Amino acid sequence: MTKKTTILLSLLLSYSFSVYCQQNESNVNYKSIIKSKIYKDYKGMYRKGSGSLIYPFLTPGSNQYDNVLWDWDSWLSNIALRQILTDIGTAKDKQEALKYEQGCVLNFLHYGDWDGYLPIVIWEDSKPRDIRPENIYDVNMHKPVLAQHAAFITKNIRGNAEWLREKFFHLQAFVNSYKAHHRNQATGLYYWQNDVAIGVDNDPSTFFRPNKSSASIYLNCLMYKELQAMVYLAKQLNQTAIGDEFANDAVALKAAIQKNCWDERDGFFYSVDLNLKPIDNHQDNTLGKSFIIHSGYPRDYDCLIQRIGSWSGFLALWSGIATPEQADRIVKEHYLNAKTFNAPTGVRTLSKMEKMYSVRASANPSNWRGPIWGISNYMVFKGLEKYGYKKEAKELAEKTISLFGKDFEKNGALHEYYEPETGEPLLNKGFQNWNYLVINMIAWLDGQTVVEEF
Repeated sequence: MTKKTTILLSLLLSYSFSVYCQQNESNVNYKSIIKSKIYKDYKGMYRKGSGSLIYPFLTPGSNQYDNVLWDWDSWLSNIALRQILTDIGTAKDKQEALKYEQGCVLNFLHYGDWDGYLPIVIWEDSKPRDIRPENIYDVNMHKPVLAQHAAFITKNIRGNAEWLREKFFHLQAFVNSYKAHHRNQATGLYYWQNDVAIGVDNDPSTFFRPNKSSASIYLNCLMYKELQAMVYLAKQLNQTAIGDEFANDAVALKAAIQKNCWDERDGFFYSVDLNLKPIDNHQDNTLGKSFIIHSGYPRDYDCLIQRIGSWSGFLALWSGIATPEQADRIVKEHYLNAKTFNAPTGVRTLSKMEKMYSVRASANPSNWRGPIWGISNYMVFKGLEKYGYKKEAKELAEKTISLFGKDFEKNGALHEYYEPETGEPLLNKGFQNWNYLVINMIAWLDGQTVVEEF
């Protein structure tokens, strides 16, 4: 090595170390800003409940979502809340919070019935069961996170599920309804009834697709964890035989996801299309002669994989469905790929290489076709950490801290989602909700006690 090369290398290393130190110093500052803001404002999520909201509850925050109870929002906000209380809360603070936490679950179960339907959202002046009986199984309902929410609360009060006992039937009916009316028999996968209020609003695998056609990887990963939560709750209520049934359902679903949603070619988990014509023996005369069409070799597959690169594919890590070998491909071929998901500020919600990629701001639907969301960053982070990818998990946590720290520093509040390259906020100032899970990331980075979802 020449003297000139040695000097150049030394300067490069010195510059890189300097940049690293500056970034690290910035994130120390951003951690402080984030903690200060969130610790001060977290009780802004508390609502006393009135009208159709019978119990106290947690609200996502910001004017757009004020005084309303949403399904997966309240679950994820609760996980962040418990981290805040673990960090700074007194025993009195934790006891005060419990009624709001349990109220999120009990408000939904208040509207339970034998049919299993539970609403996605409850407003103070809404009629949550105002659906024609004949249509009850043709609409989307509460996402399969309610048992997970109940299990999370129960674990945090040392496994005491008595608060749930009288409503456990309604929770069973809810999960049973998913199995009976929202599950494709041929594949064993769960599907959306339509594209209304699916959480990831304009995910192209479901958005404007035919009704009952989208076996979403996002939905199925959530359901897998929901079934596991039902096993836990049944055990805590001394109903282990019921838990065994849900455990069998979880095993079957995991196998169905592995069979139908894993794509060996791409090394990723995808949603699948169920919109196939039925196999039947019907005659067709369009060729000038009567034939029993396709009778020689009808289709012998039950779905078609949708090779649409959505962040939801990473949920196979978060939910524990992926094998270690699959996880390795997902991380190396997709998470680390700057051309697809890996952005300077986190994980793009849609691969940048998809033709549908767009980061323009929108509401109704909110935009999940590329922008950075706090919740997608968090759930991918959790998946990376679960499978032992500590370096990558640290990188994503640091990006999220920088993103939110800058927003707090510049704008005094967080937003709903962000531009992937620059981190500029795109919509809805004052959005608290699952963004507060950055506190859980900070606790993990700092080696503190970390509150985790069930």
